[in-house]
Amino acid sequence: MDDVVVAFEPAEEPGLEYAEALLTDADLPTADLGSDAVDCYVARAAGERVGVGALELRGPHALVRSVAVEPDRRGEGYGTAIADALETEASDAGAERLFLLTTTARDFFAARGYEVVDREAVPDPIRATNEFADLCPASATVMRKSP
Repeated sequence: MDDVVVAFEPAEEPGLEYAEALLTDADLPTADLGSDAVDCYVARAAGERVGVGALELRGPHALVRSVAVEPDRRGEGYGTAIADALETEASDAGAERLFLLTTTARDFFAARGYEVVDREAVPDPIRATNEFADLCPASATVMRKSP
């Protein structure tokens, strides 16, 4: 499959509403999506919205959040393109290490070089995020990667 390229733009109204709806449909957390701490993005291909992703920067660390693709566009490489774009955003912002929590996408992120780590191995700034502290279940798998 050829590399999929998406236009990646900050989710502002109505993009934020779109992101919330798509993430809700994917059973992903949205409670703090509009906060200043969370950078949410909409991915477009040929002008059409194909998915969303979010990132939370905390000093030299970043929490990759909420990658979701339109149901009828899954399997076309957009999830990978969105994850690539989030990782680039984090790296460009100076993040030295990426973290994420997942209940369903462990294999997807492992294939991208993320490794499973104990919750205790996560630095305090990431542990203090709403997603880590409140929004994701304690049973979620914690993963990390150096960009």
